[in-house]
Amino acid sequence: MKDQFVIGLDYGTDSVRAVLVNASNGECLASQLYWYPRWKQGKFCNAVANQFRQHPLDHLEGLEFTIKRVLGQSKIQAEQVKGICVDTTGSSPLPVDKRGQSLALNPNFFENPNAMMVLWKDHTAISEANEINRIVKSWGGEDYTKYEGGIYSSEWFWAKILHIVRTDESVKNEAFSWMEHCDYLTGQLIGCSDPLKLKRSRCAAGHKALWHPSWGGLPSKEFLSQFDPYLATLSERLYTETYTSDEVAGNLSAEWAEKLGLSTDVVVAVGTFDAHAGAVGGQISENTLVKVMGTSTCDIMVSSKEQLGEKLISGICGQVDGSVIPGTIGLEAGQSGFGDVLAWFKNLIVKPTADLIQKRSYLNADQKADLIRELEEELIVYLSNEALKIPVEESSIIALDWINGRRTPDANQTLKGAIKNLNMGSDAVRVFKSLVESICFGSKCIVDRFSEEGVKIENVIGLGGVAKKSELVMQTMADVLNMPIKVATSEQAPALGAAMYAAVAAGIHLDTQTAILAMGNGFDKVYQPISKHVPIYEKLYKEYLKFGEKIEHGNV
Repeated sequence: MKDQFVIGLDYGTDSVRAVLVNASNGECLASQLYWYPRWKQGKFCNAVANQFRQHPLDHLEGLEFTIKRVLGQSKIQAEQVKGICVDTTGSSPLPVDKRGQSLALNPNFFENPNAMMVLWKDHTAISEANEINRIVKSWGGEDYTKYEGGIYSSEWFWAKILHIVRTDESVKNEAFSWMEHCDYLTGQLIGCSDPLKLKRSRCAAGHKALWHPSWGGLPSKEFLSQFDPYLATLSERLYTETYTSDEVAGNLSAEWAEKLGLSTDVVVAVGTFDAHAGAVGGQISENTLVKVMGTSTCDIMVSSKEQLGEKLISGICGQVDGSVIPGTIGLEAGQSGFGDVLAWFKNLIVKPTADLIQKRSYLNADQKADLIRELEEELIVYLSNEALKIPVEESSIIALDWINGRRTPDANQTLKGAIKNLNMGSDAVRVFKSLVESICFGSKCIVDRFSEEGVKIENVIGLGGVAKKSELVMQTMADVLNMPIKVATSEQAPALGAAMYAAVAAGIHLDTQTAILAMGNGFDKVYQPISKHVPIYEKLYKEYLKFGEKIEHGNV
């Protein structure tokens, strides 16, 4: 019998990656990355206004490019590919027409950011989220946020839609329905031309759209009409049932099969979120916290229904039956800024330096480009290496990691970053080190909340670009949490997890746990806490908490 292969498509904030994986053992035969060109140019975004939008063409073009390349690299026979699964950022909804096509592909909306995907990190809907949180506690009916940690975020589905329809009447009038990014791309792959017939993602619906079976699916029309009659009527054009990502959404359409050089026999699994797929690719199990570490973090756990019982975990991003591993409850938390915090500091230095380099008349264009590229590529590595040389005992600067607001615990996207204890010796390396410590303190807040709520954490797994590349971040994290952290071997854990879902949907493996056992890549490093650092960071963490409380409540 010939080997059978599956494809995992991982859509991150900046790029999409496809991996072609042997379903029998998890070996990655080929991998291809595609940077979103329009996003890279900064189109349709306004960071000052917290507006981050992406054009669907970036994603559709990336889909075709990456899959064709991995098939070409591997040279396997097309009929050996049995399944595809897409994971994406979220909540990243976009408006669609009656055919399930993005409004942004309509010439009348092609340059309209409100018709595009509203990226997870877009915080233009803060006031709408605050309104939802106020009304859900006072309207006299069901508290629809109780399985979402009790607080609704501006990063999520309903708040974003409400903001767009209040802002742009043309989009409001033309949008037949709305889809999460993972649902839209899955629908494209199977040629779904009716949004009402598409199998929607359980993880997207449960963690971001207030879906729960106890109230029959989405919130009631009575509740949604508290904000805008449009939301009540929209709910009729969304969904009632949801599906886990081990299930079949459909088969690859003839159009996409021809584009990609594959067969229409290829099964396409129900879409999922990148963090949930990452947790699966990172071999999640009960009592294990998986930290998917990138521009932001998602902290994922699973719990048996028996262990969790009727317990509601406050201040997290939801607890959803089947969102990570079908048959268990998926628990999600995370930080709105993680790698983004360090990237912000890098850009703070690089941008004016690059501007000055461009003005040097004694450098030619190629020399300028080379210098700027080297600066962008090497600055964080340099800062990290220098920061490792500074004794932890010298840490005194306290930073807050809220540059992009706070996701958990207790979502509050209005919060801002802050730094204290600066003096004339506070150079770039020491400030950078304080930012690394701040994102680790933010992670400890999440661990503490789970522990306070009775969720046992026995193991911590790190995965993603930061986990693989940054000794400074990972060692600091182990010291701050005072726990060993295993680093997943796979450099593409979300894509691998998506491939695992695809293998189950294609009938190659019985269930997700079986796929994890067969396809897991293991771990290649363990960061142990350094005992002498632990009490120092315990003291600094207390200062971080006090500083955060003062900033949050306006007492400074």
